[in-house]
Amino acid sequence: MNNLTLVIANKNYSSWSLRAWLLMTQFKVNFQEVRIPLDTPDTPALMDTHSPNRRVPVLKIGKLSVWDSLAICETVNERFLQGAGWPSNPDLRAIGRSACAEMHSAFGALRQTMPMNCRRVVSGFTPDTATQADIERMLALLTACLTQSDGPFLLGRFSIADAFFAPVAIRLRGYRIETPELVTAWIDQLFDLPALQAWLDDAGNETETIDAEEVPDRG
Repeated sequence: MNNLTLVIANKNYSSWSLRAWLLMTQFKVNFQEVRIPLDTPDTPALMDTHSPNRRVPVLKIGKLSVWDSLAICETVNERFLQGAGWPSNPDLRAIGRSACAEMHSAFGALRQTMPMNCRRVVSGFTPDTATQADIERMLALLTACLTQSDGPFLLGRFSIADAFFAPVAIRLRGYRIETPELVTAWIDQLFDLPALQAWLDDAGNETETIDAEEVPDRG
C-alpha cells in the first residue's frame, strides 16, 4: 500500500478526482498524492508524464497505471479493501453498480451547466429544461438507493456509490437545489465525513480559478 500514488486535478473543480480520492481516504488506504492544476501552460506536459490518456485521476501501483475513476475504485476495492467498497448484499451491489454506471455515462446537461465548485454557493441558479430533467432523474435515483438500503448512505454504509455521487451532493448544495428529505439527510451525512471535509478545506485553499467553471450568480 505504501507504493500507491493517486494523480488528481484541482480539488475545487475535479469531480472525477474526488471520487477515487474520497474512497481511498475514507477507507484509510495509504497513498501519495500528485496534483496537476488544470488549464495552465504546464498541464499538457504534466498529463503526458503521469496519465496514459492525459486525464485524471490515475492510480499508480508501482509500475502499473490505472485510469478512469470507476476502474480505480474497483481496483482499490479488489486489491486493498477486501471487497468492503461494496455491500455484502448482492441486490444492493447490483443497484450500486447500476447507479455508478449511470452516473459515469449520463447526466450531460447537469455536468455542463452545474460544474462542481467546492468554494462557492451560486445565487439565483435556474436550471434549463435539460438540466431540470437530469436533476429530477438524479433525485429519483438517489431516493431509490436510499429507500432500498434504508440509508444513511446510498447502500447502507459508505461505499463506492457514495464516493461516486459525492460530487453530486456538492452540486446540489452549491446550486441550492431543493431535495427530498432522504436525499438531504444523505448529503448531510457526506458533508459530516472528515474525509470530505479535508477535501473541501484543501479546495478552499487553492488559488487557481477556471473561468469556464465559474457559473455566475443570477441575483
